[in-house]
Amino acid sequence: MAEHTSSAPVRNHIAGTDRPAASGATTDLVDPATGEVHGSAARSGPSDTDAACSAAETALARWSPATPAERQQALLRIADAVETHAEALVAAEVGDTGKPPELFRTEELPAVVDTFRYFAGAARSLPGAAAAEYTEGRTSVQRREPVGVCAQITPWNYPLMMAAWKVAPALAAGNTVVLKPADTTPSSTALLARIAAEHLPPGVLNVVCGDRDTGRSLTTHPVPRLVAVTGSVRAGREIAASAAADLKRVHLELGGNAPVLVHEDADVAWAAAELAAVAFYNAGQDCTAPTRFLVHHRRYEAFVSAFAQAARTLRTGPPDDPAADYGPLNSSAQLGSVQGLLSRLPDHAEVVTGGTAPERPGWFHSPTVVAGVRQDDEIVQEEIFGPVVTVQPFGDEAEALRLANGVRFGLAASVWTADHARAMRATRALHTGIVWVNTHGTTVSEMPHGGVKHSGYGSDLSLAGLLDYTQVKHVML
Repeated sequence: MAEHTSSAPVRNHIAGTDRPAASGATTDLVDPATGEVHGSAARSGPSDTDAACSAAETALARWSPATPAERQQALLRIADAVETHAEALVAAEVGDTGKPPELFRTEELPAVVDTFRYFAGAARSLPGAAAAEYTEGRTSVQRREPVGVCAQITPWNYPLMMAAWKVAPALAAGNTVVLKPADTTPSSTALLARIAAEHLPPGVLNVVCGDRDTGRSLTTHPVPRLVAVTGSVRAGREIAASAAADLKRVHLELGGNAPVLVHEDADVAWAAAELAAVAFYNAGQDCTAPTRFLVHHRRYEAFVSAFAQAARTLRTGPPDDPAADYGPLNSSAQLGSVQGLLSRLPDHAEVVTGGTAPERPGWFHSPTVVAGVRQDDEIVQEEIFGPVVTVQPFGDEAEALRLANGVRFGLAASVWTADHARAMRATRALHTGIVWVNTHGTTVSEMPHGGVKHSGYGSDLSLAGLLDYTQVKHVML
């Protein structure tokens, strides 16, 4: 297998082979740590997405009838191959994202491997109703079958991990896939496709690189019967609207704006230290990142002080800086978005620490804490997706829940308290798909990951994620 290097253009992977865009068009890949071009990738057009969808449709006839045991074996082999090619995948991901390589190697790559191994097992554990006679003389059976060809779009914050979250359940359920990675971070996904090609029939997993036009060409193509996307609310709305015209199923994991409820009985020093490590991981470019800190008014000043001190100990830097806790933002546009929110802060808000971009090449931003914000402030209502958090006081439990639920997003939240009953009340009352208690950010393959409201619908991971890639058929005998 030819592995990607920074000097070789990132190509599409269609029907088991690598190929450039039919037009020859490419997109420059820019290293976020330097702001300099470090490579290029295919910019695919309609003919490329058509070829990929055709390949996936052809491969479906071979992959869909495969037994669960055969699918399991293929996914297990892919997981092993990811471990074998770990360093090539680290280089590909770090080149596009600027992440600290050791953090990716120890935190994200094992999760990729675990995702494939989990869904390898889940492929043989599809739940179903027992056969029964619901009317005299006739036996009813439910079959779980693959949806068909799945179009998938993944984001730039966790390129390889999000590809695994999408690909593994789709393949485990017997579907075939055409996946478009983000235009700024295609390298590790393209490499994953080449790794997987050694263990899958041609056309089962296809990758087309490109921009928004490529994505539109894929999601509006008549062949895919399901569209799954992890991305922005804007992208989710557009895809849902276009899918409606062809009655495609849609699976959306969109933005987040996670509240953190810190009650009066919480261990403030411990909570601040734990949360700072999570809030600024991956430069805060995580849809479940703790961003809105809601703190009981009696502990507010102590928490702001402790959290700001923890933030000041963190360091941003390029991949060759072993002391860096997180890397740059993904693009100059994302850096501009974060700085724009800070530049428009109202007078009552206070930047306690940070708020600046270091004087160096690349798209870095300091860890930033903004206190004194109010519920209707832009920086509270909008997803920041950067190394910035806000802090608000609350008076009682009811107000904390009202503030937590008072945004359009509903992906994740956490509650910090020593009171078990209060924690359980919060898990019921919070309008989010995930609630952590006295922790934040940990995911496991066995549990679903998905949101409500403008954070989308559908689940990644878990048996719920697997079932999202199946359809039910009633058979009566």
